[in-house]
Amino acid sequence: MAIRNSISRQAAEEEAEVDVIRSHLETRAQMTKKIEAALVRVVNNGNTLDGAVQSLGTETKKLQELIQNVRSTRAELERISQQVDSKNDDEKIIRMGPEKAGVTQYINALKRLNKTLGASKKSSLRTTQDAVADLQRLIKSGNTQLEAYFDKLLRSDTPRSIEPLHYTTKNEPFPVLSEDKNAKLGVLNDYISKAHRESGVSEQSPAVKIYAEVRGPYLQFTLANLASASVNTVKKKNPTDIYRAGPMSGIGMYAQAIEGLLLAEFESVCRVFSREDWSIVFQSTTQGAISELARTLRELNIHIKQHLAVDCFLAYEIVEVITNVSNTLARETGELLKESFTAALRPVKETAKLSLAELLEAMKQRVNGLQTLPLDGAPIPIVSESIRSLQGMVAFLRPVSNIMISLGDGGWKSVAAARGAPDGTPNLSSYDVTADGQEIFANYCIDFAETLLSALDAKARMIFGKKPVVGVFMANNITIVDRMLRESELWPLLEQKAPLMIDTWRKKSKLLYMDMCRDVSVHLLDTIHTSRTQRPTSGQGAVDSASIMKALSSKDRDNIKSKFVSFNASFDEMVKSHKSFNMEPEVRRMFARDMQQTVEPLYNRFFDRYHEVDKGKGKYVKYDKAAMSSVFHALY
Repeated sequence: MAIRNSISRQAAEEEAEVDVIRSHLETRAQMTKKIEAALVRVVNNGNTLDGAVQSLGTETKKLQELIQNVRSTRAELERISQQVDSKNDDEKIIRMGPEKAGVTQYINALKRLNKTLGASKKSSLRTTQDAVADLQRLIKSGNTQLEAYFDKLLRSDTPRSIEPLHYTTKNEPFPVLSEDKNAKLGVLNDYISKAHRESGVSEQSPAVKIYAEVRGPYLQFTLANLASASVNTVKKKNPTDIYRAGPMSGIGMYAQAIEGLLLAEFESVCRVFSREDWSIVFQSTTQGAISELARTLRELNIHIKQHLAVDCFLAYEIVEVITNVSNTLARETGELLKESFTAALRPVKETAKLSLAELLEAMKQRVNGLQTLPLDGAPIPIVSESIRSLQGMVAFLRPVSNIMISLGDGGWKSVAAARGAPDGTPNLSSYDVTADGQEIFANYCIDFAETLLSALDAKARMIFGKKPVVGVFMANNITIVDRMLRESELWPLLEQKAPLMIDTWRKKSKLLYMDMCRDVSVHLLDTIHTSRTQRPTSGQGAVDSASIMKALSSKDRDNIKSKFVSFNASFDEMVKSHKSFNMEPEVRRMFARDMQQTVEPLYNRFFDRYHEVDKGKGKYVKYDKAAMSSVFHALY
């Protein structure tokens, strides 16, 4: 029972504890529900608060933006107010013009207006946008006035032309722009060029155009009279006179003026413009003067071609003086005009090259065109005129040597070879920069003389055959060639080559002329046959003519008489012919000496052996040895 009671009591206690726990759980569940409900209320209240805060933030941000816009607008309005005040001041300056306002103040006003314009373009205010057009018109007006002032300043310091001879003859430098104008023009150009670049326009700067339009005609008009004189002075009274260079050469004075004037102009350009603009300004400004030079050279080239034989030397002079000007300008200006000068000179340079072959060809045609030659063997003018052409080239040895190098040795032998490349440039296949131009020129002179003498020889043989007159004719012309070469400045170039050529032709002329001596000498050759015991003495010792004659038969004596008579007739005819020929003094002496050396020894031998044929009566023996010698000496 006790155990059962104990168990019952324990069960009752445990049940009571369970009830207590259950009661606690119910209470906790109720509290949990209350907490959950409270949490829901809190969350709902939080969401409501977040919405209210977010709405307040948005309104605050809008308010801040509004305040910032108000401040910006106020600042912009203040800036516009300042710009309006500044614009009004700058506009007054622009209206005054750069001359009255002063260049520096005027340009500063334009810079401020440009700055205002840049700021206005960035502004979103409608009032500012409305002012942009006004600013643009004002700035354009200001720029135009600056350009006009640049033009005015430049023209005030630029005469229409000047007298170039005043500076060339007195060796004075040509005038440049004055210092005070240089400073203003430089400042104006700096602003005008910068404004032009910033505008993005690809055309030339207005300052460049203005400078070329003002200074270009000044250069052209200054050189115009010398350009005309260069053409007029080459028109000689006697068209056959060879052109001679001199201190008053038209083309020489023209070239000197071009060099001095363009160098002075380049100095002015450098003072006004920046380095990057020098090339375009100088080329634009000098374009008219260079075009006038090219036109003048073309006109001179036409004249040279029409009178090539006597005026080819003008071509050589033009090549030299214009090349010198081009080189000087290239050295001082950086080759800005090199191509222009090369193009202007090209026609004359080509003619100068062709002239070497043309002179040869013209000379041969003149000789081949001869219908008659002097019957007395006198020289003809073609010879001296032709050699005079060679003599004239020495005065232009430098350009001629350069042309010779471009042609190459022997390149003158035909017109086709002399033409070189189709565009007139040297033929590089024959151009040897290591060649000696003077040596090639010497070869040309020898070839020229050879061609002349060959043509004369062929023409003389065609007209006279092989008569002695051909020898006289050739010897006369050879002597003239030799004399003219030796007495000119050509000789130092030719003294190693010409003597051999001259000597060869002299020997040919002697052979032709000495045929006459052979015709005479044939009568002095005896072919008398005697017996061994009666053979005439010969060789060493005195000759006993009487003994020889006694040993001859009557037939042989008659033959000797006939030989003396024939010799006398032939000799007299030879002397008469010799005297009748028109010979240069050197030629007459040469032939007389050769005749004497050929005939006199034979005659003296013949005379010594057979003069007793007429026993001193002179019936057959017309000349004794002294008389014979006297006759020859009279022929010298």
